[in-house]
Amino acid sequence: MTAQPPSLVLYQRDDCHLCDLALEVLAAARAPEFESVFIDDDDALEERYGVRVPVLRDLARGLELDWPFDADGVRRFLEE
Repeated sequence: MTAQPPSLVLYQRDDCHLCDLALEVLAAARAPEFESVFIDDDDALEERYGVRVPVLRDLARGLELDWPFDADGVRRFLEE
């Protein structure tokens, strides 16, 4: 039996102060495991998320939470 990949993705950039803050917020919110995807070298992701990162996306529900968000906002997003 193989483990399911996380359904949460954090889209971010290299050397991104806001992305670092988002990681701290996700830890404070005790968010479940998520995958980090760096958009820097992907033209399609750059076009979609370039000015919006960091963005937390729930792949299973197709929902996104744009920055800025706080721990309470993350918990509400996960409970929707």
